[in-house]
Amino acid sequence: MSIDIKFSLDDTDLEYFRSVMNKAQDGAGTASDKEIINKARAVLEGTKPVKPPLFVRESLERLATLIAMLEDPEWPLDGQERVDVISALAYFHNPADLIADDVPVLGLIDDAIMIELVVRELNHQLEAYDEFCAFRSSEEQLRGKDVSREEWLEAKQKQLMKRMRERLGRINRNERGSSRLTRFSFLR
Repeated sequence: MSIDIKFSLDDTDLEYFRSVMNKAQDGAGTASDKEIINKARAVLEGTKPVKPPLFVRESLERLATLIAMLEDPEWPLDGQERVDVISALAYFHNPADLIADDVPVLGLIDDAIMIELVVRELNHQLEAYDEFCAFRSSEEQLRGKDVSREEWLEAKQKQLMKRMRERLGRINRNERGSSRLTRFSFLR
């Protein structure tokens, strides 16, 4: 059995988390990208022996994705996008926890909330990276790891054509007559 517990953060709550993030970013001001990434990774490693609540686990998965975005050589994140992700991870450089991480079950909830807040801010970057990873994974399964640009484009075209045909098949399955020409529904 599972239970859904929902809560809302009002402006005062958001201001609290904003101030905590600002302090963490100030504290990480002289740290290198690598140091910040390693501190965030340490949070992930520290949670392995514990089975935190699902909400926390899902947030930690998004934290892992943020780290992967920065380290993926095939996803060269640079410029302001890189700065945004590093800024989000700066919270973990020296977090001012509302709830100490060593408190069983509840200790990572404030961290999960912070992750959720930054994930909302970085939604477009995460969606793009997730789609890139899905495409790359499907291509590696279809064609192997060493695939040329032309092969990837051809594979993407085939994927889109297949999807188009499947969608048309669903539409035409019930309407298809014996004619070799399509009967467009708006002409009926």
